[in-house]
Amino acid sequence: MKIAVIGQSLFGQEVYCRLREEGHEVVGVFTVPDKDGKADPLGLKAEQDGVPVFKFPRWRAKGRALPEVVAQYGALGAELNVLPFCSQFIPMEVISAPRHGSIIYHPSLLPRHRGASAINWTLIHGDKKGGFTIFWADDGLDTGDLLLQKECEVLPDDTVSSLYNRFLFPEGVKGMVQAVKLISEGKAPRLPQPEEGATYEGIQRKETARIDWDQPAEAIHNWIRGNDKVPGAWTEACGQKLTFFNSTLSTAGLEPEGEELPIPGAHRPGVVTKAGLVLFGNDGRMLLVKNIQLEDGKMIPAAHFFGRADSSALELTEEELGTAEAVRGAWKRILPSVLEVDESTDFFKSGAASVDVVRLVEEVKELCEGLELENEDVYMATTFGDFIQLLVRRLRGDDKETEGPIDYVEKAVNKLTLRMPHQLFIGGAFVDAEGGKTYETVNPTDGSVLCQVSLAQVSDVDKAVAAAKDAFENGLWGKISARDRGRLLYRLAELMEQHQEELATIEALDAGAVYTLALKTHVGMSVQTFRYFAGWCDKIQGSTIPINQARPNRNLTMTRREPIGVCGIIIPWNYPLMMLSWKTAACLAAGNTVVIKPAQVTPLTALKFAELTLKAGIPKGVVNVLPGSGSVVGQRLSDHPDVRKIGFTGSTEVGKHIMRSCALSNVKKVSLELGGKSPLLIFADCDLGKAVQMGMSSVFFNKGENCIAAGRLFVEDSIHDQFVRRVVEEVGKMKIGNPLDRDTSHGPQNHLAHLQKLLEYCQRGVEEGATLVCGGRQVPRPGFFFEPTVFTDVQDHMFIAREESFGPVMIISRFADGDVDAVLTRANATEFGLASGVFTKDINKALYISDKLEAGTVFINTYNKTDVAAPFGGFKQSGFGKDLGEAALNEYLRVKTVTFEY
Repeated sequence: MKIAVIGQSLFGQEVYCRLREEGHEVVGVFTVPDKDGKADPLGLKAEQDGVPVFKFPRWRAKGRALPEVVAQYGALGAELNVLPFCSQFIPMEVISAPRHGSIIYHPSLLPRHRGASAINWTLIHGDKKGGFTIFWADDGLDTGDLLLQKECEVLPDDTVSSLYNRFLFPEGVKGMVQAVKLISEGKAPRLPQPEEGATYEGIQRKETARIDWDQPAEAIHNWIRGNDKVPGAWTEACGQKLTFFNSTLSTAGLEPEGEELPIPGAHRPGVVTKAGLVLFGNDGRMLLVKNIQLEDGKMIPAAHFFGRADSSALELTEEELGTAEAVRGAWKRILPSVLEVDESTDFFKSGAASVDVVRLVEEVKELCEGLELENEDVYMATTFGDFIQLLVRRLRGDDKETEGPIDYVEKAVNKLTLRMPHQLFIGGAFVDAEGGKTYETVNPTDGSVLCQVSLAQVSDVDKAVAAAKDAFENGLWGKISARDRGRLLYRLAELMEQHQEELATIEALDAGAVYTLALKTHVGMSVQTFRYFAGWCDKIQGSTIPINQARPNRNLTMTRREPIGVCGIIIPWNYPLMMLSWKTAACLAAGNTVVIKPAQVTPLTALKFAELTLKAGIPKGVVNVLPGSGSVVGQRLSDHPDVRKIGFTGSTEVGKHIMRSCALSNVKKVSLELGGKSPLLIFADCDLGKAVQMGMSSVFFNKGENCIAAGRLFVEDSIHDQFVRRVVEEVGKMKIGNPLDRDTSHGPQNHLAHLQKLLEYCQRGVEEGATLVCGGRQVPRPGFFFEPTVFTDVQDHMFIAREESFGPVMIISRFADGDVDAVLTRANATEFGLASGVFTKDINKALYISDKLEAGTVFINTYNKTDVAAPFGGFKQSGFGKDLGEAALNEYLRVKTVTFEY
């Protein structure tokens, strides 16, 4: 079909290009005259393609079409006029001339918002649905018959730019091409526009964009975003006209604390906070404005209104100077009327328009591979000098928003000065709990109080979930590429490694972990876990599936693996940082956001981790940390309707309760790593020295506070006594002491209640007739120290044979020589199935036993050998779901099936 394209802008250019790709002949392009020596993108592209281009300054004079213009148009022989975006008034002599008439794109769902500024009014009115219409042109104002409409959801914080870029531009281009196809096939409908629901609003201009403060916060927010970027909603304050941009109603966790900004007519003064300018509607609700344009045209972060911006200029390296010159070249190409681009050259005062902003951003991103740059940044730094400073800060990673001061608890210990956050972490900020409630966290080495920690309440959980939900649905986290997400997780891993001594020291103080072990395992494996899952971010993919065809048509089915949404992670006290990392790394790699509840007795490394996420550049709200009780925080997370997944490590009893709550609330996805009573089978044909060494580790590793600890050792009768003797000798060599001492091998139990439970556990073993070979008592020194303990002659019916101690207690039972099946039956006679082990030199026996053991992990001639790439999880009442390895990603993803017919 022969088409005349009448219009302008990048949108018009894209429609023009797509029509040519579809095989249509564009016989002429009619666009606006050059401005300041620059051609419109549509005309520029058509000229490059050799298509006739006409740049009439006007089509009519004194209400009549100009004959010479109509004649030039008519000579082209167009069969259809396509008007993708046109700011000129086209006479009916041209509109009606082609055989198929003319079609026009309009960025609203007609008949709503006829006239100019339709996108603005969609937002100003708070419409929940937006979209576009392609209609047949007539002599009315956007009143022609409907050809095609497509709608989309309007997000709470959409602006004109975001709605346009997300839907109206890309889908509008497709819609125009689809409309032309329908016309060429003779299938295009002509549906009369209904008058019911029709609205007409005039063009938005600066003088009409003043904010009316006597309305609710949501209406003010809609007014600001509906005028963002053009013409800009404004008010008078501090003796000048201030224009507000980047408004949001997402203020979860935000406290309006800062310097007041009096605004005439406002319900109450605004407050300049570290997050931006907090404004209030007449309903008392808050909204947040992040950018302010001053009367002189300079755009600043709202948080810097009272002069807190860093005005110091960076000194550029030789490489950065080279980048600056390359960027200067881009400015020159975009601003041809400017003879010389110097530090004071203003992008917009030199004639740049919004289309030039897009071009500049794309050119600079191409020059600086991997750079995150948005249109907003150009408006924030309009002069060349300011733009280069912004660019260099961005490239150096020094442009992160200034965070509010963190109220650290400082301690000089282990030749370090520890700086430990102790408040809740919600929406990227450390804040006090509701009502200022706190509790004491205790050092198990001496029983002293480390510090007061904020105690989260139900309302704090709701704030954290709201922040996580907003970050998932509206924030940067869901918009960046999977590869960029991986880059952020790699950076977080690097920061954890840089702070490993500090993190290990905090684990020693707060959890009683032996420092050398914490350095290698608690922290070391945490770093490895984040690195491993960072590598998975851009490798999460679906599949294509052959299905029965709907003949004569064909079908294509594919699957998408998508993040779930807001996840709650509830972690235990034995490995505070490592358990957090095992779950959180997979959760974030999959693209979710998270609310973490650390164990109440060990919150400090989780809070330090939260601080490192800020330093790594993880967007606000993606990670939230709530110290508090399980009955309050854990229960609310399990019940919350906006939480879509719970990952829990802890006792079977609590796991059952969580599972019930997840089912009753909103059928949450749940994964549980619960209690264990892992059997370790030691045969006479083993390497006895290694069996003793690994047997010791299987029980006493991390003071026995180890989910996969060997809860019961079955030793073949012929080596039983020798094995016990050698174990007791090794126990006598263990150094019990301060976990920060480098020669300590056995530190304090995690907390007092656990120590008391171990004393009761051993007492019951003695009462039931087991032989206490050594230990079983509290060490007579300050703190929560418990002697490494060994029991023998343990019968299957005894309490200590059935129940987990979760402490340094070795339970040894005999089994008859050569009776493999009998010992297997005894080993499996438990409701737990987390881990297991076998020591033998007979590979056939080892494989047979590994087949028969009912446990999620089987160790052969080793123990405690976990790795970030190997899936970890239990059977039976030890739970379900996996941590670590590729399998862990499935716990935080959902699979969507998409089927096409063509």
